[in-house]
Amino acid sequence: MASPLLGLLTLLLLQPMELFAWQDYKDYKLYELKLEGAVEQNLVRKWSQEKPSWDFHEPSRNASSLKVMIPPEEADGFIETLRSYHLEYKVLIEDLAPLVRAQRAENLKKKLLIQWPHIDVLAAFYTHAEINDYLDSLPARFPKRVQLKQFGWSYERRPLKVVTITNGDGRRNKPVILIDGTVHAREWISPSMALYVIQQLLDNYVDNQELMLDYDWVIMPVVNADGYEYTHTVDRYWRKSRRPTSNPDCIGTDINRNFGYEWGHDEGSSSDPCEAIYRGERPFDQPESQVLRDVMLHYGGRLNFYLSLHSYGNYFLLPWGYTSVFPDTYQDMMSVADAGAKAIIYSTNGIYSYGSTYYVLYPTSGDTTDFALGVVNATVSMTMELPAAGFQGFDPWVSHIERLVTESWVGVRAMAAEVIRRYPA
Repeated sequence: MASPLLGLLTLLLLQPMELFAWQDYKDYKLYELKLEGAVEQNLVRKWSQEKPSWDFHEPSRNASSLKVMIPPEEADGFIETLRSYHLEYKVLIEDLAPLVRAQRAENLKKKLLIQWPHIDVLAAFYTHAEINDYLDSLPARFPKRVQLKQFGWSYERRPLKVVTITNGDGRRNKPVILIDGTVHAREWISPSMALYVIQQLLDNYVDNQELMLDYDWVIMPVVNADGYEYTHTVDRYWRKSRRPTSNPDCIGTDINRNFGYEWGHDEGSSSDPCEAIYRGERPFDQPESQVLRDVMLHYGGRLNFYLSLHSYGNYFLLPWGYTSVFPDTYQDMMSVADAGAKAIIYSTNGIYSYGSTYYVLYPTSGDTTDFALGVVNATVSMTMELPAAGFQGFDPWVSHIERLVTESWVGVRAMAAEVIRRYPA
């Protein structure tokens, strides 16, 4: 293995070339808009449809403000539009480039100190290939407790792997807790959180063994492998998959609008390939959503807790996303979310909102959580929006990782314990 000093020298020599290929967001600006109510929120949704290059952070129903990233050639027109509607705004960042460059350089430098394939989750953000190398090392390190399976391939032929963690007692057909990450490519803290859960269950087994006495944990750290890799190599803020669409100028589908339960509602998804919430031409037309679907169905009948990791927002989001109607088991799922929220308050004073996606955040259709409940019949189905960090909320610095994942683990652990208590094997 190359020495850290040689690696650092190589990094410094290659960095200008890498950053030249990298979208560094020169002169991109970050604004914050003040939202007075439904009128302003409807305007934002209208503009997000008409102006795909205006990267709005989708507002929750009760949001009083939201952020939007604007390319330099659109800045004057954006300001004119805001003024014509008398919307209040402020400039948060005049030029994103120095921050994007600094984050990238910091992460590359931190990874030079890693002793592969063993990784330090708290020390850096890792590529899909690096994560897979780590996953590949686990069965040899924990031969009685870890099984690794490839469930399929991404569009660009990246292997999509799933790890199963047990207590090693050999009992079959235990109930399952299924966690996935990185459905949205730019949410880097999501795979970090998935990896942290894996390390808590394996490296910190003594403190967590009761969570695996009667339950198996199944974890898929990276669903959207192509999009996630693209954020590491080309465009940090890419969100969707990388499969071409009917519009050659607009690549990718929102995997979290591509699932085949109540797919296709215009409230909560879009038929326009240029929009961030493009749902695809038909349900499951993305190989990545097909793989996650197959993982869920594989554990059908045993899936007691499905948890999808996203960022950002401090939310526990329950079905349904497509309608204001509550599912029959809503109060039971709320009790699980309540256990997680209370645990976080007691531990860090962090405040989480929880309830149905439709009411707490905004309408969605064709999302993974609704599919897990509506088709797979998961006992508890939930999306966890991890806390915000960084300058856009989903772009934390390396130094933020420890705070975000340790707090989030408190909530995940408490919810898992509540599921195990309420639904014993």
